[in-house]
Amino acid sequence: MKIPKVPFSPIRFSDGTLFLLDQRKLPSRELWLACRTSLSVWKAIRHMAVRGAPAIGIAAGYGFYLGVKDFNGGYRAFMKALDKQSRYLDSARPTARNLAYALERILNRVSGSGERDIKKLKNEVLEEAKKIHTDDIVLCRKIGEYGSALFGKGDTILTHCNAGGLATSGYGTALAVFYTLKEKKIPFSVFVDETRPLLQGARLTAWELTKSGIPATLICDNMAASLMRDGKIQGVVVGADRIAMNGDTANKIGTYGVAVLAKVHKIPFYIAAPSTTFDLKAKTGKDIPIEERPHAEVREIHGKQLAPKGMKVFNPSFDVTPHRYISGIITEAGVLKPPFSFSLKKIKEILSGK
Repeated sequence: MKIPKVPFSPIRFSDGTLFLLDQRKLPSRELWLACRTSLSVWKAIRHMAVRGAPAIGIAAGYGFYLGVKDFNGGYRAFMKALDKQSRYLDSARPTARNLAYALERILNRVSGSGERDIKKLKNEVLEEAKKIHTDDIVLCRKIGEYGSALFGKGDTILTHCNAGGLATSGYGTALAVFYTLKEKKIPFSVFVDETRPLLQGARLTAWELTKSGIPATLICDNMAASLMRDGKIQGVVVGADRIAMNGDTANKIGTYGVAVLAKVHKIPFYIAAPSTTFDLKAKTGKDIPIEERPHAEVREIHGKQLAPKGMKVFNPSFDVTPHRYISGIITEAGVLKPPFSFSLKKIKEILSGK
């Protein structure tokens, strides 16, 4: 299978080391972290040096290998070590489905291989981690192809948070739509929400689009309503961290508000995500765990105090957009439209291997 090119690669694995572009330092610095242990990968995920559901899953896959590559012992002890590493890495962040998906996929390959030679089993872990990485490139490329067909010449599209190359293997989910539109030479433009409290839109999406030469305008989160009212937005595309089987979708906090505004103003609102982001065990959005982040993220920006010390803070990292506000979910299997109880059967078939 030929692997498509990506605009840039935020994740690299070479000679037993996982290199991650530290997203906390962007856009002022492009700093790479060298991770050689599962602990360093756990910290990178937990503290958001790497973020975005697909990117977290890819990093965790390599972290899984780093956690067992120096193991010495027999088969049963190795399988116990795998289970321990899986639970450990999965604890880094609770909401992104791709994290657990990657770990489950590697465990299934190893347990189903019939192999008992430890060296060969370690190689199985590494090879599956690499395959998760390359598979994501292909999935995102397909998302871009399907999503680009939803927009036309002169459209202006709003996106929230960062669902681009930084959040994936290098092509993106929501931003894959933009990259593909550019490749097709279809004129369009983008509004980028700043995305409080960590400013992933202002720091990351704006950096990506500027780097790629895509026309974009940065706006504060509270500007979307007036732009929609004035007819300056023709569509919304965002990513996802976990999708329930009725179409309810968890994404960066603030996404739900954008979806409600789009519904009121009769603007199509699309989710862009690969099948790996869907959770077969989550029937509705109520089954999706929502991570709460440290309070300092709201009180401060880059260490500078914004609010009184000791001020009470509520800081959920995600919210859930009910499926009734979603016009379609752009996947590698096509654009899934309501009713999702019917269209999501395609995803169930993909995830069950049918």
